[in-house]
Amino acid sequence: MYSFDMSRSPTPACFYRAAGYTTDESVGYMLKRVIMSITLAADRRLEPQGMTHAQWGPLFLLRSGRASTVAELARELQTDPGAMTRLLDRLECKGLCRRIRSTDDRRVVNLELTPEGEAAADKVPIELSQVLNEHLAGFSKTEWTQLKGFLRRMIENGEAIAGRSEK
Repeated sequence: MYSFDMSRSPTPACFYRAAGYTTDESVGYMLKRVIMSITLAADRRLEPQGMTHAQWGPLFLLRSGRASTVAELARELQTDPGAMTRLLDRLECKGLCRRIRSTDDRRVVNLELTPEGEAAADKVPIELSQVLNEHLAGFSKTEWTQLKGFLRRMIENGEAIAGRSEK
């Protein structure tokens, strides 16, 4: 497994040059195309349940316990809290979630799924697993493991770069 020392700055690679740069060879562009393809396929599969990517993401995060407030959802889904509040208004109108004011801190509003929201969220990993497996057709288990390691390394490099710019 790849381990990255966050105290050291990664040495930038020299794969890309301004002269001759094309988006078709850009790892960022290819990653974006993969994400768009996965999102569209997942949306098609979840549309019969009345869910879009914007809606199934928060439901899944709430169900998995990775988020429980508007701020946490916005951070996890990389969106602004205002947009997340408007989305949660729609999910609440659909009867999929509810807001519960914290008894410890009046400023905090926790989110919880309704039974209908739990049922909808339970369908997300079923559909996402299928979509991801379809996108990984032809990959061996070793290649799949390597791909995840490469992506983790890019994420860690990006976090190290972001950490340097915050100082």
